Amino acid sequence: MKPVSSIFFLLALSFFIGAQTPKNFDRPWENPATAIVIDAFHGNSINWRNLETDARVVGILHKATEGFDFTDSKYSKRKSEAKKRGFKWGSFHLLRKGNPIQQAQFYLKTIGKNNANEIMALDIECTDHSQCNIEKFRVSIEEIKSFLNYVKEQTGRYPIFYGNHSVIKDLSTRSPNDNLLKKIPLWYARFKSKVADLPKGIWKTYVFWQFSSEINCAQNKPCLYRAPGTEYDMDINVYNGSVDELRKKWNLIGNVKERECLKN
Repeated sequence: MKPVSSIFFLLALSFFIGAQTPKNFDRPWENPATAIVIDAFHGNSINWRNLETDARVVGILHKATEGFDFTDSKYSKRKSEAKKRGFKWGSFHLLRKGNPIQQAQFYLKTIGKNNANEIMALDIECTDHSQCNIEKFRVSIEEIKSFLNYVKEQTGRYPIFYGNHSVIKDLSTRSPNDNLLKKIPLWYARFKSKVADLPKGIWKTYVFWQFSSEINCAQNKPCLYRAPGTEYDMDINVYNGSVDELRKKWNLIGNVKERECLKN
């Protein structure tokens, strides 16, 4: 191959590779203006005083409920502490197989009625066709949509959708044009520094990307991002936007017109 042709080939190849990894999927947390959100459950420790030293940590998404009868033991206390310290607050429900309406009722009862400024989220660990080893978490698309619709009917807002790559791939393959899921902002779990293979179909991007946890962050070893006041097992998320944007638009995430609002 001639030298000029080689240069042209390399330039074309670099352009192609770059095109496969959008900027928001290529280590966005390295931009100091980008907002960070932690998500926690009772098993994670939080030193609030230390966490406050990181101005990029805008909020906390905390586990509230699971299934029909499990409430996270630290949810209420941490909610009060977070709000007292000026952090934005949100909650999530881990869906189990069976009766999604009953689960949605339990979740809404737990988080209370005065939550208009809080993000709600539905955590889907497995679908009935995704890779999954825990049978109780295998849920159908019908169960997912029933939960989402019930919460919307009761609150006027949709929960955002949390799913790992296997879940997103399954839903995007089987229901790529689902009109309901297309309305729901994506909270994407993928423990990598770059993503070039977000499944095509339902979602084009994320509102939050959970990129770090104990899966790819070990004790006493370098991690992609370490929030002060937390241990290596804390889930760390990047927001698809700046700190200022997230502070302004936190309570809009999940609204019916959320995507239009976030563009303005």
